[in-house]
Amino acid sequence: MPLFKSNNPHYQFNRHTLKYERVDHTFKYYLKKFSRLMILSLLIGVIFFIIFIFTIKSPNEKRLIEENNRIATQYEILSHRMDEASEILKIIGERDNNFYRVMLEADSIPGILRRGNYRNTARYDKWDGLKTATVVKETSQKMDEIDRMLYVQSNSFDELVNLAKNNEDKLQHIPAIQPILNKDLKRTASGYGRRVDPIYHTVRFHAGMDFSAPIGTEIFATGDGTVSFVGWKQGYGNCVTIDHGYDYMTLYGHISKFKKGLRKGQKVTRGDVIAYVGNTGKSTGPHLHYEVRLKGKPQNPQNYYFKDLSPEEYDEMVRLSSNSGKMFD
Repeated sequence: MPLFKSNNPHYQFNRHTLKYERVDHTFKYYLKKFSRLMILSLLIGVIFFIIFIFTIKSPNEKRLIEENNRIATQYEILSHRMDEASEILKIIGERDNNFYRVMLEADSIPGILRRGNYRNTARYDKWDGLKTATVVKETSQKMDEIDRMLYVQSNSFDELVNLAKNNEDKLQHIPAIQPILNKDLKRTASGYGRRVDPIYHTVRFHAGMDFSAPIGTEIFATGDGTVSFVGWKQGYGNCVTIDHGYDYMTLYGHISKFKKGLRKGQKVTRGDVIAYVGNTGKSTGPHLHYEVRLKGKPQNPQNYYFKDLSPEEYDEMVRLSSNSGKMFD
């Protein structure tokens, strides 16, 4: 007689007798069934435990995750700001080499000396144990490069200050201000470089900078010098040129009228009124066309406003005179 007797008997079809016969289960059958149930329950419990461990964080774990995310975000912001600082220092370095050091006849500083050489990253291996090692190493490298650039630029400026003290007369003659006051400008129409000609609609080199201003606006000499031309010049209309010495010359075109009494050979001082804005010659609107030349070669005038523009005003002037600016001549 079976140990466990079910109140609901179980029947099974017998293929030999072709009849349904009653089957009474033994203890072994129930033990096996119970074991399977226990194993299944245990398996489900393990699965839920694993899900709990990997998806439900403790307060400390949540705090650490939030802290890590915050640090990673701060590193990204810091990295972005360092990129901006590095770009500004590169621009300063380019002006230092291409303008200030040329003007004061000092040797340029090679880029490798300005930036330093940090390609050997072994010095940053101490951060390898951190989860954010890559970000920390990149940030450390950028900081070292900026530190090096600041150090070199500071020494360069010290050198230039000493050179400037011995070249005061030259600095007084070199063009160093805008030829039109900021308050009188409608806008800087177009800068130096390749532009689309407003009349012929072809791309050509624009050798100066156009300043949009009302007719009659005062035009100033941008450095001490001697007036070398007063009159009509093909393309420029009414025009004035000033020889500043030290191989520098400036040109002022499309003038409406000249300052009364202005003549060739006249000495002028930086800031003297020499003429008034007009629309003469090859011009499509009232403006001043201004050029700076060194040894007869056109220079970018935006490098020659260091006497009267703040950093913010200089940045705005550069923005307005970008490639999208409108040419008037």
